[in-house]
Amino acid sequence: MFSLAMRSIRQRPGRFVATLLSAFLGAAIIMTFNSMHDTAAGSGVDSVSSDTLTTSAAVVGGYGSLLVFFAVASTLTVNVRQRYDEITLLRNTGATPAQIKRMVVGEAAVVGLVASLLAVGPAMLGGRALLSVFQDSGQVASGVEYAFGPIALMSGIYITLLASVGAAFLAVRRATKAAAGERAPRTRLRGFFAYAALVAGAAAVSATFAIDATEPALMAAPAYGAILLSVGFALLSPRLLRGVLGALERPLEAVAGASGYLTVHNMRQRAAQLSGVLMPLVLFTGMATATLYMQAIENDAIKASGVAKSVDDKNLETLNLVVVGIIVVFACVMLINSLYAATSYRGKEFGQQRLAGATPAQVLGMVGVEGLVLTVTGVFFGTLSGLAGIVAFSSVRVDEALPSGQGLGIWLAVVSVAAAATMATSLGTARRTVRTPAVEAVALAA
Repeated sequence: MFSLAMRSIRQRPGRFVATLLSAFLGAAIIMTFNSMHDTAAGSGVDSVSSDTLTTSAAVVGGYGSLLVFFAVASTLTVNVRQRYDEITLLRNTGATPAQIKRMVVGEAAVVGLVASLLAVGPAMLGGRALLSVFQDSGQVASGVEYAFGPIALMSGIYITLLASVGAAFLAVRRATKAAAGERAPRTRLRGFFAYAALVAGAAAVSATFAIDATEPALMAAPAYGAILLSVGFALLSPRLLRGVLGALERPLEAVAGASGYLTVHNMRQRAAQLSGVLMPLVLFTGMATATLYMQAIENDAIKASGVAKSVDDKNLETLNLVVVGIIVVFACVMLINSLYAATSYRGKEFGQQRLAGATPAQVLGMVGVEGLVLTVTGVFFGTLSGLAGIVAFSSVRVDEALPSGQGLGIWLAVVSVAAAATMATSLGTARRTVRTPAVEAVALAA
């Protein structure tokens, strides 16, 4: 089955581009920051520089690992779901579930390994650039030399391969059960992790009130709390989406007419698939909003005190900005990959709707309303997660639940990025898909 996996990759390279891109970006980020561990272990590195380098590697490495798994899992899940007919054909011709799993997992392992190797060069360049940023800001001594060693290389390869293989195994396991006519088991484990993340997030946010306002680690508790709450909501995205649809059903049908009706009907049927789009939306909105607002509050508090920023303050600000940058990149990649794959795969569905009487404009209107509903849902629960951390941090740091010095500018910028990525990708892909004649689209997909 491994040789079949290799032939599958050679015959359909375009299918694996999205997974390769996600794994490549993830490996590059992980290697870039973990190379700071190798640099800190070099000879002649002072303790202050070493602390800066190891802290940045540990914090961003943790974020990166989480985001890599989400990004690769999202793209692989869509990839495997689109191969339902292929998997069914393999089962009908005698292939066992174990053989199909080995084929798909083998494909994912090859793509993950190739992505990791391709990421070595960009990671080395990125590591040098990151070290220069630390040196220019005075956080690391100018005499520290950059090193790219075994920690960076092995961590990037190991985490990327683990995410690729693990996500592929989980996705193909469900697909083979569906192809065999078995009813997919309820994802109790996913629900357990979702509620565990929500409880842990609430506990972390609550722990903020037990920390002194001048403690350097004050931002850690609410930031991690907001992240955990975002993860919990992201894992519950199918249920959350169904709840939002129930509340918006009549308004959507009243405002959008036939497109609104089609939207509600389709999104209810595809709630599980659309969760792959909601996940990055919730994570991006929650993590970016919380991090940027807390950093802005911290900057205002330091400025009001009249004290110059310390090395620790500069480290924290740099890390927060870098983390938000990583989140933006991964969220956009995950959104674009998931939406492009999911929308382009709906050619048969769009063709059937047009044969049943829907016009191309109504189909595009349906996709647009779907994108709007997804954006509203993701932004709402992401904002809820971020707001929990912001209120806790602000209450302790400046004794105000919502500081008067911060407006809606940051939140509007975050929402604009999320909405632009969602609407542009979904509508652009749908517009290209509906150009195919309806009869041809149904015949090609049959």
